[in-house]
Amino acid sequence: MKAIISGGGSGGHIFPAVAIAGALKQRHPDVEILFVGAEGRMEMEKVPAAGYRIEGLPIAGLQRKLTPENIMKNLQLPFKMAKSRSKVKGILRDFQPDIVVGVGGFASEPTLKAAADMGYATLLQEQNSYAGLTNKILARRAKKICVAYEGMERFFPKDKIVFTGNPVRGDIENMNVTREEGCANFGLDAGGRVLLSVGGSLGARSINQMIMGHLHFFKENRIQLLWQTGKWMYEEAVAAVKKANVEEWVKVHQFISRMDMAYAAADVVISRAGAIAISELCIVGKPVVLIPSPNVAEDHQTKNALALVDKGAAVMVRDVECSALCLPQVQELFENAGHREAMSVAIKKMAVYGAADKIVDQIDNIVG
Repeated sequence: MKAIISGGGSGGHIFPAVAIAGALKQRHPDVEILFVGAEGRMEMEKVPAAGYRIEGLPIAGLQRKLTPENIMKNLQLPFKMAKSRSKVKGILRDFQPDIVVGVGGFASEPTLKAAADMGYATLLQEQNSYAGLTNKILARRAKKICVAYEGMERFFPKDKIVFTGNPVRGDIENMNVTREEGCANFGLDAGGRVLLSVGGSLGARSINQMIMGHLHFFKENRIQLLWQTGKWMYEEAVAAVKKANVEEWVKVHQFISRMDMAYAAADVVISRAGAIAISELCIVGKPVVLIPSPNVAEDHQTKNALALVDKGAAVMVRDVECSALCLPQVQELFENAGHREAMSVAIKKMAVYGAADKIVDQIDNIVG
């Protein structure tokens, strides 16, 4: 079997793609897998690190904040798209895949559109509770659409939908790390209270700024913070922690590769509401304050978050209210063990296991 997996841009697209590849490799040891991503994006580093070959397209996303620099970038988009479509057609002709899987991200659209145009079988993996325009268009010619939320027939043909859940990293789905091991890994006191803050693999400016503005909160309330900043604000965060003299209470990391250790250590989590982050949180069953990113298409992170909030499985704070309301919500959770326990029970009920294997089932059915 030969398979192309396309997408990326952030960990939320890359980690499921790698999980699908791993499940394919486990079932079909002789499978040949090629990734197609976007030049200069995170997948060009993370995919080879996972042991897979990747081709990059000169594609980029629409810049929503209209600065003069971004306007110029947007004007270049049609040329980048045309160049990407031309390149991916060459990749498809050379590789001759049996199946092309799209997981979302910049490279997914030109890859799956070209694949469908050239007669290759395609499969979509829709991670969010609210489908974006690109996937709605691509779905018309896809063989199957693997989804993680109920009610997706609002967006896709009902006969093509298969509920699989979102693939998550194997070390999280099969987590066997103790709290003590997690705390020791990050230099935390296992006897104390631990808050984990993750703004996604690329970081989240509003969450980071909120924490930087309230560093003394952690020392005053004797809460240890494990803080993933992303690369853009890492050095600024390290300097702020040192200046506030709270190194004992606040542990700063640019990127946490051992998220199983981080989840094991945490009592409460602050997180964006990306689909994969939510899928992981459901499996580990941690009380969470979700702060949806306002900078995503169709505001899908808010819709993801509300799917949990409606079932008592999470607390949501809007991005514009993050600075004022996030830490009071965190404090309430730490002081109310009953609320934490109820949220853990509710969020665990939403966990879906074995998603990558279920997606491979669909690939096998298509390829025959």
